[in-house]
Amino acid sequence: MMKSIRLQFFTVCLATLASAQPAITVYNENFGVVRDTVSLDLNAGLSDVSYSGVTAQLEPESVILRDPSGAVALSVVEQSYRGDPVDQQRLLQMFEGQSIRFLKVVDGKEVIESGKIIRAPSMIMTKNQYGNPQQKHLEPIIQVDGELQTRLPGVPLFPSLGDDSVLQPTLSWKLHSDRKAAFDAQLSYLTNGISWKSDYNLVLPEKGDAVTLTGWVSIENNTGKTFEDAKIKLIAGDVNKVEPPQQLRREKVYAMAMADSAGGAPQVEEKKFDEFHMYSLPLTTTLRDRETKQVEFVRGENVQTTKLYVYEGLKASYRGGMNLNQNYGQNGQPDVAIYRELENSKENGLGVPLPAGRMRFYRMDDDGQLEFTGENTIDHTPKNETIRVYLGNAFDIVGERKRTNFYKHPSQDLIRETFEIEIRNRSEETVTVKVVEPLFRWSNWKIQKPSQEFEKTDAQTIDFPVTVDPDGTQTVTYTVEYTW
Repeated sequence: MMKSIRLQFFTVCLATLASAQPAITVYNENFGVVRDTVSLDLNAGLSDVSYSGVTAQLEPESVILRDPSGAVALSVVEQSYRGDPVDQQRLLQMFEGQSIRFLKVVDGKEVIESGKIIRAPSMIMTKNQYGNPQQKHLEPIIQVDGELQTRLPGVPLFPSLGDDSVLQPTLSWKLHSDRKAAFDAQLSYLTNGISWKSDYNLVLPEKGDAVTLTGWVSIENNTGKTFEDAKIKLIAGDVNKVEPPQQLRREKVYAMAMADSAGGAPQVEEKKFDEFHMYSLPLTTTLRDRETKQVEFVRGENVQTTKLYVYEGLKASYRGGMNLNQNYGQNGQPDVAIYRELENSKENGLGVPLPAGRMRFYRMDDDGQLEFTGENTIDHTPKNETIRVYLGNAFDIVGERKRTNFYKHPSQDLIRETFEIEIRNRSEETVTVKVVEPLFRWSNWKIQKPSQEFEKTDAQTIDFPVTVDPDGTQTVTYTVEYTW
């Protein structure tokens, strides 16, 4: 019976979406998944279908077209993607070797003249004098009245392209259906040119350390397509995506969540999806091409923060081998770093997964104006974790670090050195500074004669908490002995 089937070819030209809304799932590193609905009216056998509602950065190999109900045995026999929408340069290339009309203005009057396109403008790849590839622009060559010129004689007037015109990026299929059917097919594909990121604004009162935190998601669309009333989702997790040619990049995508808010406003919905987390914006939105859309996704009131002062006079680390350089690590730099620390917990007004992004701090001045006090980026932070943000260096607090003694035993494997760290507080408030000291010479060490209690923070680092009165000075001394 199969041998008796005669496959007939029908052409179905489709350029409109069905009534269903488009949906986008956006990842952090400039790609996303687009889902559209395409209305199909197929005959039994083969049909030719074109759809011009896709993005200009679509990945053709990722396209999936299917009947979501599974009622129709639909298969894609052939697919082609034209992602070069017609512009003047492309039209000139399409009519290369042919004569067309050009419109120009002479003495205030419009004049039409004919010219033959000997060569259309284009970009080619060449090599420079060092052998490196570079792009070279080829000017057009137009023959007018038997003479060649390297510019367009006027505005080109092109003949009609007929049914083969491509004004937008277009997918074309040769589809096979087991029977005549009309239904809404689901189209899904990956596209580059769309991404999202998060930003946080934290406002401190005139006095005190409790902040109001507002988190924003910014979605940037550079796909070449406008999405009308789209459902937008953001994916959380580490998704692996292969980039041609032979490049492997790890796409970093992060979570977004919505804190409980007063007033019953629509909230972001979260759910586990496969090995990741999916977050859906509560309302549909129109995302225009080359537009950045911002949505508030988290708000925390009365979030307690702590200001930390950290003096790290020498930024050094243990490299896995013995460091015998006597001149290394003598004196340090004077800056005392300022950090803000907060707990991402429900008890502290948060307790939601916070995606990586930029965190900006503001302080209310006594005139009622907000003043910027520093910013930095944070990593993806799950709930119940601590966030620490470096905001700059203190103006009125200064550190001074110097080595006061160095001894290397002439016959034994031993080095002993002594340091003195002075913290000077020129402000009008009592401050506590964490003095961080690296033990960089060798893995086996022992602290001798510390001037005060210290804490071992890891295998090669200790720190001393130092409280300094207004306009006061405190000094830390210790000796470290390395043996091997």
